[in-house]
Amino acid sequence: MSAATTPDRLVVGITGASGAVYGIRLLQRAKALGLRTHVVITAAGVLNLHHELGLDRQAAESLADEAHSPGEVGACIASGSFATAAMVVAPCSMKTLAAIAHGLSDNLLTRAADVTLKERRRLVLMVRETPFNLAHLRNMTAVTEMGGIVFPPLPAFYNKPASIDELVDDTVERVLALLGASGARPQSWDGLRAST
Repeated sequence: MSAATTPDRLVVGITGASGAVYGIRLLQRAKALGLRTHVVITAAGVLNLHHELGLDRQAAESLADEAHSPGEVGACIASGSFATAAMVVAPCSMKTLAAIAHGLSDNLLTRAADVTLKERRRLVLMVRETPFNLAHLRNMTAVTEMGGIVFPPLPAFYNKPASIDELVDDTVERVLALLGASGARPQSWDGLRAST
C-alpha cells in the first residue's frame, strides 16, 4: 500500500453479478472488525440484492458508514486525495470488470476503482461469471497487470463446510486477510497426513 492510505477505510462496490451475499457479508464483517466503509451499489446491484437476498438499496446501504450513488461522481472516493486502504468489488460483473480494465470511469464505482489503481492501493475484484470467454480473460489480465487482484469467490471444500453461509464466510475472511485486516479469520489448509 502507498503511504497515502487510511488502514481503517474500505471502499466496497456491489454490482449486478450473482453473489450479492458476498458484498453484504463483507460490509457486516468490516463493521465488526472496526473498518470504516464506503459503499457504491449499481442499479443492477440493487436488482440482484432484491432478487437474491430480499434487500432494498436502503437496507444494504445502512450496513456501511457512508453510501454513495453511482452517479455521484463528485463523491470523496472519486479522488485519490481521499485516503483509503483498499477497495473490493463484491460481486464484480463482467461489465464492471471491462470498465475497470479499460479505465472508463463511467460511474462512481469504476472511478473509485480507477483511483485505487492509480494510487497503487489494493483493488480486489470478486468476479462472477462462468465459463469465461476471451474478453473476460483479457480484461482480468489487464487488471492484474495494473496491480489489481482478480479473486473469483471459489469455495474451499477442504474445511468440510456444512452450509452456504460457511462457504460465503470463509471466502469473505480470505478477502479480508488479503487486505491485511486485523482480526480476519480465514481457515487455513493444514495439509494431508498419509493414511496408514
